[in-house]
Parts: sequence; C-alpha cells; structure tokens
Amino acid sequence: MKSGEYLQIVAIIERLHRQFLQVVKLELDRTGVHDINNVQALLLFNIGPAEMTIGELTLRGAYLGSNVSYNVKKMVDLGYLAAERSTNDLRSTRVRLTRKGRALRGGLSAMHERHIARLAPNGISDDDLQRAARTLQQLQRLWLEARDYQRRA
Repeated sequence: MKSGEYLQIVAIIERLHRQFLQVVKLELDRTGVHDINNVQALLLFNIGPAEMTIGELTLRGAYLGSNVSYNVKKMVDLGYLAAERSTNDLRSTRVRLTRKGRALRGGLSAMHERHIARLAPNGISDDDLQRAARTLQQLQRLWLEARDYQRRA
C-alpha cells in the first residue's frame, strides 16, 4: 500500500467529520434550535437514553475531558441535560437527557433516518457500509495501539 492512499484516507476522515458537524448545524438552524451548538448536539445524541458519567462520555467518544465538562455544564444550564452527583463518588456526576434533550435527540434521529433513506438512491449499499465500517474499525484499532505504544514509550 502506498503512503499516499493512507494519507488520503486520513484527510477524508477529517473532512467527513467537519462536514458532518456542518450538517448537524444546518439541522439545528432548520429546526430553529439556536441555543446549542453542533458539537453539543452530537454529544447529546451520543448520550442517548443512557445515564452516564462525564468520564464514560469521554471514553465513548472523541471528546477531550475539559470540553465534555464544559459542554455538559452548558447543556445542563440550557435544560437539555440533568446532572446528579454520584452518592458513592462525589467527584463523579451522572448525566441524562431531559424532556428537552430527548426532543432534540428525536429531531437528530429523524435527520439520520432521512440520510439513511438516501443511501441506496445514491448508490451506497449495505455491503458498502459494512466494508467501510470494517476498515474504519481497523484504523481505529491501529490508532489506539499507536496511542498506547506512544504513552508507554
């Protein structure tokens, strides 16, 4: 494999992430949601029906701990999330979606459903998605191994 192909994939992943954030921002604008940004909306979507700690959120996504803490506090202040201190560990806060948060997540789910409906008409098959997911998971494992190796070095 040529290094150019690998670097092309890295660049595509980076562009796709930025483009997806733009799509989320457009959806927020379309639905009149102006008090939350696209990164916060995506974080809220990823919390889903679960209740979790900020640490668990950091582990689940590509979020930096300080960014998660800031964004969670902001979403609590705006009424999208409810936060409760853990009774066992006062350093830990558990968060969950409020009714307002669930409504926004429902809107984002509808956006995803519209995108899913457009896959086949745009020539993207289930096999294409499975191959892409498999390759991206392999890259994820590679980068996690590289990160862990560099931390030990």
